[in-house]
Amino acid sequence: MSKRQNIRKAIIVGVSFTFPITIAFMSPAMPIIYGFFGIFVGANIMFLLHFLLSLFLGRAFCGFVCPGGGLSECLMRISDNGLKDKDKKLRKVKYIIWALLVAGTVVSFVWAGGISEVDFLAGLEDGWIFLFAPYRYAIYFGVLFGLLVSQLLLGKRGFCQCFCWIAPFMIIGTKISDWLRLPRLRLKSNQDSCNGCNLCSKKCPMSLDVKTMVVTSNMKNLDCILCGECADICPKKSISYTFRK
Repeated sequence: MSKRQNIRKAIIVGVSFTFPITIAFMSPAMPIIYGFFGIFVGANIMFLLHFLLSLFLGRAFCGFVCPGGGLSECLMRISDNGLKDKDKKLRKVKYIIWALLVAGTVVSFVWAGGISEVDFLAGLEDGWIFLFAPYRYAIYFGVLFGLLVSQLLLGKRGFCQCFCWIAPFMIIGTKISDWLRLPRLRLKSNQDSCNGCNLCSKKCPMSLDVKTMVVTSNMKNLDCILCGECADICPKKSISYTFRK
């Protein structure tokens, strides 16, 4: 494993230990629940931040500092199979969940007559640690169980690929970034140096056909999390990072 991947995995696995705190700011339910009271909560702010950062960093959050992604990478020791072709249609499910989240949030604020308050810690009056309230243990361990089952049934990062409601915020951000021709963190390829070994595709945690992306010189894929696994496993260094339009 390359030094860069050692550092990346140390960061993302380390961040995964913050999940008892950050789970509240990733919740799809809290924006809707508190929206009926006109409160713009921490999760709303974080979703907006994900969108804004993706304009320049794409989905690098998923590859480097996502707590859920860190947990998924830990689970790769249990199952590191890729997403099967028959299951790839499940990637659309995350857009359905995202649409329900956005629609529910809008409806709740309309019901409340608009945003009357911004409270980053709404719902966490008993402390930043989500698990300070005992009833939340069921929610927390339910999420962990969902990550585990997704990994076992669908393969590595199965939850991230198919069910993550945060991903569409960043996917929309990357599409807008390209439309506006903003400079953004990307991967680029050198098809002439590729020897077709397919190690990049096998190593990709998002089960992408990276080899085809390389030989066609089209590294743009909305499911790419810019983790750099493909770049660091390539013996010919045919893949590298760039920051450009």
